[in-house]
Amino acid sequence: MKLSTKGRYGLKAIVDLASEYDSDTRLSIAQLSERQGISNAYLEQLIALLKKGGLVNASRGAQGGYTLARPPEEITVGEVLKALEGSTALVECVDTCGTECGNVCSCAARPLWLKLQRGIDDVLGSTTIRDMANDYIQQKERKLD
Repeated sequence: MKLSTKGRYGLKAIVDLASEYDSDTRLSIAQLSERQGISNAYLEQLIALLKKGGLVNASRGAQGGYTLARPPEEITVGEVLKALEGSTALVECVDTCGTECGNVCSCAARPLWLKLQRGIDDVLGSTTIRDMANDYIQQKERKLD
């Protein structure tokens, strides 16, 4: 599985939102863009996908901006990547949507792909955005030292 910039940048943005979750701070596109080094236009597209996926809320007005729709400990990395990327399947034959492959029952490599996919799914399903935000905050603190 190779994540596109959509997945990587969107994950960075949602982790940044999570790092501000307890302070009730709303972050604008411009703030997120500056903090994460992502263009405003591209970030708007990513936030729209996260909003459509029910992961981000938007507020309009002078005090407007974006916040997480749920507490970060209730949002998994898998949910975020699914909203941004669609499938997180390593190869098509292990995707939950089925496959067109006629070799699925006789493929020598499929047991390995299934094992790898289970590992990926376990990590994505058990790692929360809170976990990532805590790691991000610690990383920023180490940089200041």
